[in-house]
Order: sequence, then structure tokens, then C-alpha cells
Amino acid sequence: MPETIALIDYGAGNLRSVDNALKAAGGAPTVTADPDVVAKADRIVLPGVGAFAACMSGLSAVPGLIEAMEQAVRGRGVPFLGVCVGMQLLAEAGHEHGRTPGLGWIGGDVRLLTPGPAYKVPHMGWNDVLPTGDHPLTQRGEAYYLHSYAFDVADPAERLATTDHGGAVTGAVGRANIIGVQFHPEKSQAYGLSFLERFLAWKP
Repeated sequence: MPETIALIDYGAGNLRSVDNALKAAGGAPTVTADPDVVAKADRIVLPGVGAFAACMSGLSAVPGLIEAMEQAVRGRGVPFLGVCVGMQLLAEAGHEHGRTPGLGWIGGDVRLLTPGPAYKVPHMGWNDVLPTGDHPLTQRGEAYYLHSYAFDVADPAERLATTDHGGAVTGAVGRANIIGVQFHPEKSQAYGLSFLERFLAWKP
């Protein structure tokens, strides 16, 4: 029986492109905001673009959705992928137009990148993914980034990859069955497709 891959629909702007990328990687995602489907899913993907507060508000506005995600990911241990702001929502809080609590699954806060003479904000375009360890999903390569805020991870062991933008910026976070990536696999061509293929085969 094929796996149920729940692609969370809470109004994220990159929902359709992530859906298409997962299909190209061999998956058959179910686009859903139904807590019952999410709670029973075999894998969960949380997309996201835009402001942390707006995305968290959209997620919280669907009754029972966060609880269903908690039940599946933290209760049953199903593999979870957060993309861009979907990754940032794993944090304890985001600091954009004030402090907004996040899901709190990975310790740390999301803060504004600091621009410099050679480093503009937003960080936009192709840049390296530099693994910090031997996680099976994070491989060295180039991916597409578009963000102004970055995840300041509390536990260095949970920062799985970095990229260089005026210094080391978090490129991926995770622990156990949870992974989040700051880059956009759906825009990262061969590298992104390979990453999604590894996620779909991942058995943490």
C-alpha cells in the first residue's frame, strides 16, 4: 500500500511547486488541511514562504491541525520535512514585527540576517549547502535560497547544514525524524530533486 504523504495546505505560496517537486521525485502527495489525514499520514511536508507570523497564524487558524502534526511527528515518529518558512516554524519563536511563538520542536529563534557591504538581504540565489555532520539527507551541493531571516539554532548538534552569506547561516536543522531546510528543493533542480528522493526513502 503506498505511503500517505501529507503536504500541509495552510495558504503557503509555494504549496503547488512543492507538490509538483514531490511528484517529480516519485512521491504521491496528498494536499490537505484535514487533521485526520495528517494524524494518520506516513510522511508530512510543511511548505512556507513569506513572514513567520503570517505563516504561523495560517497554520494555527486550522482547528486541530497543529495537534495532528504533533500526534504524527512527535507521537508516532513519522518523517517530517519543513521547507523555508516551514523549517523556520520549527523554532521556539520568530522575531519579525515582534516575537511570534513557533512550534518549538527545535530549540532556537529565527532572526533577521545582518546585511554587509558584499552581502545583501534578502539572501537570494544559488549558494552552497555545507553539511555539518553525516546526516543521510544533507549532502554537499548548491541549492536555491530566498530568505531574509535565519534560524539561530540553540543546540549545534541540531544544525545539520550551513551556507555562507556573510558568515555561516543555517541551511538545515533537524533531529530524530524531523528535518527542515532553509533552501527551496522545489527550485533547486537536480540537487533539490535528489534531496526529495532521499527524504521519500528516509527511514529514521
